[in-house]
Amino acid sequence: MSMPLHLSISEQLRRQIIGGEYQPGEQLPSEAQLVERFGASRTTIRQAIANLISQGLAASHQGKGVFVTEQRKVTYSLSSPMVFLEADMAQQGISFVAKRLEAGLVDVPEASQHLFSTPQVFWQKKLLEINGAPGALDLTYLPPEFGEFFSDHSTHQMTFPVLEQHGISIERIEAVLECTYADPEESVYLEVPLGHPLIVYRHTAFTTENRPVAYGETISRGDRFCYSLEIRRGA
Repeated sequence: MSMPLHLSISEQLRRQIIGGEYQPGEQLPSEAQLVERFGASRTTIRQAIANLISQGLAASHQGKGVFVTEQRKVTYSLSSPMVFLEADMAQQGISFVAKRLEAGLVDVPEASQHLFSTPQVFWQKKLLEINGAPGALDLTYLPPEFGEFFSDHSTHQMTFPVLEQHGISIERIEAVLECTYADPEESVYLEVPLGHPLIVYRHTAFTTENRPVAYGETISRGDRFCYSLEIRRGA
């Protein structure tokens, strides 16, 4: 069975991108140039480009064109003893920036009602940029009294280091990795198509005496971010 033309074209372009003929940040040929090169219709070329975008290989910038995306994937080690995300990225020489998008008091989310004794919690949402590109959204819920720790000077810091700066030591983390699909908001912030597969790192942090102090979700692009861990017999 023959491959549809738009898939054949996108596969040829994919091989050129993976092979380095088009470098990250480089603009792909224009729609008109691709029409001439492949002898295909504009509709077919648009479908082929959409295939590349949905694979995370390219991104469209309105009024400018389509550009090859950075393909380097960074890895966060879920290690013991714990190394927090900012420190892990710094050790790897990766540019990492956390930008606060929203923060304030909200009702306790249903998934964490068993962790908090108050009807409301302090919540913040941050966009995590990795090597200058959006990699993940980080949502964190904390006891409301901790909100005072997160003033303007901490808007570019992750949650756990700020807690530790205020004497709240994270002793244990329970975590689950799941898959989800980009909703309209995630699609905009992470620059992926609606419904694009994403990785969810859902975690609960505990301090001494097994006290839960933070519940959160890190929703990341699988083409830019992944997790690693080491499992030992008897550990």
